[in-house]
Amino acid sequence: MSTHGPTIHNADVADAFEEMGDLLAIEGENPFRIRAYRRAGQLVRSLPRELSAMAGESEYEALPGIGEDLAAKITELITTGHLRALERLRRQVPPGVRELLSVPGMGPVRVRALMTGLRVKDRQDLRRALASGRLARLRGFGPALQSRLRAAVAVEKAHPDSQRPPLAVAAQYAEPLRRYLASIPGITRVEIAGSYRRGRDTVGDLDVLLCAPAGLDVFGPLKNYADLRELSASGTTKAAGVLRNGLQIDLRVVPEESFGAALQYFTGSKDHGIRLRRLAQQHGLKLSEYGLFRADKRVAGETEASVYRALGLDFVCPELREDRGEIDAAARHTLPVLIERSDLRGDLHVHTDASDGLDSFERMVAAARARKLRYIAIADHAKHLGIVHGLDAGRLARQGEAIDELNDKLRDFRVLKGAEIDILEDGRLALADAVLAKLDVVVIAVHGHFGLTAAKQTTRVLRALDRPHVSILAHPTGRLLGEREPYALDFERVLDAASARGCFLEVNGQPLRLDLDDIHIKAARDRGVLLSVASDAHSADQLANLDGGVRQARRGWARRQDVLNTRSLAELGRLLGRASLSA
Repeated sequence: MSTHGPTIHNADVADAFEEMGDLLAIEGENPFRIRAYRRAGQLVRSLPRELSAMAGESEYEALPGIGEDLAAKITELITTGHLRALERLRRQVPPGVRELLSVPGMGPVRVRALMTGLRVKDRQDLRRALASGRLARLRGFGPALQSRLRAAVAVEKAHPDSQRPPLAVAAQYAEPLRRYLASIPGITRVEIAGSYRRGRDTVGDLDVLLCAPAGLDVFGPLKNYADLRELSASGTTKAAGVLRNGLQIDLRVVPEESFGAALQYFTGSKDHGIRLRRLAQQHGLKLSEYGLFRADKRVAGETEASVYRALGLDFVCPELREDRGEIDAAARHTLPVLIERSDLRGDLHVHTDASDGLDSFERMVAAARARKLRYIAIADHAKHLGIVHGLDAGRLARQGEAIDELNDKLRDFRVLKGAEIDILEDGRLALADAVLAKLDVVVIAVHGHFGLTAAKQTTRVLRALDRPHVSILAHPTGRLLGEREPYALDFERVLDAASARGCFLEVNGQPLRLDLDDIHIKAARDRGVLLSVASDAHSADQLANLDGGVRQARRGWARRQDVLNTRSLAELGRLLGRASLSA
């Protein structure tokens, strides 16, 4: 068991590069250099494999956009836990100025404008400038922004440790902790319960259950764990601590005969647990983390299934344990058979290096075949303001010809011609209907003007769905976990439109999107609107995002038959209205 310094995870490297970009922008540095750090941060954050598990600088340099200089900085971070260039920038930019970046609505460009134009160097200076009306002197600081800033600075910034990290970020810390604990001699089983096991999109803390013989010192070795910030033990069977990224951990040593009961008890939501304990009382039983008891006799608890069975229930999958009807369904034996990753036959939202992806479509095809898919849709961005290297009608046509040539060579696999089309502010699409008519799959999405009212945003989306060749509405609520709230939208009207017009809604598996959320997925499923579980992959490795999309779909009660891309190519063609795919 290693006692070296803390493991540097992808999220740490991405945070460092993105902070470098922000601080360089505040300093007024070269825009190309700033952009390089920001793109590197985005790339690293989306990598499905840990940088620390790669072969070193040679493999880092092979990543798109990571040259010799950035590869060396990754190596420095991973090997030392520090980045000298970032530390120099932090010394150059005052702490109060850096803190302004956390104010909603304040990016580095605005922070620099405040610093250079009004000598605003902290939140207190910003409050004074707002109160005096001096912000009106600066270009871009209109009345609406000033109003938002007044509301923002009136509330003290939440402590970073109080924020729930996205599931994918929590996993970068949870899985190494699991492996470390499992390596301690005598520990026979380690499970992480709670919201992490339920697959919630964000995680509050980690409930860790350990199975070990009585008397074993479990928590002593944990003090040497490099990612542990602090540990407070409260006995031989319980301890609490905080990981380096602020995640709270609660650890419990559980005997083998009670492990299933403990896993059930600490996995479900609070409301799920209350419902189960009430049901146990109705049966004359008592349910706790130690087991299911009748008087002093344990009647179940070694496995989770035994607990549910003794209460007259079918086994409830962890993803469903939110008290949203799953207990009643388990009693009636009507729980859905949830979709599995192996049910997916294709992926209908994949990008290549023709627009903002990192790999050729030939490599994306090879990666999809390796994951046992039977088809993918290349959905590169159409040309529009803000989309780098987006495809216009001519480039899209040439890409289609290249796809046709590749399909002629392929056996048992099909590449579909598609595109991801911006929904403009007024609901028009960024490419003409005549161009879209030649595609197999038309994916539409909102990529800007997120601040419209619910009425305007809904009208915008409905107009786009009304276009004749539209197939799928991608990442339908526009959220980015921890970064951007969903835009205002009347989702019921969107469901009505999708159902009436034969369009489909995406479950985007990108770790920071997971959009739709579980509530909206279940609403679509109950309405009979089919879902497309998509990776939105921008590299071959990111096809692994399908796993997260499937987990999200399961949380929304989705079955195989609720998902569009579980269909054969012929069935898919009929649903998309593309006779060429059904032939």
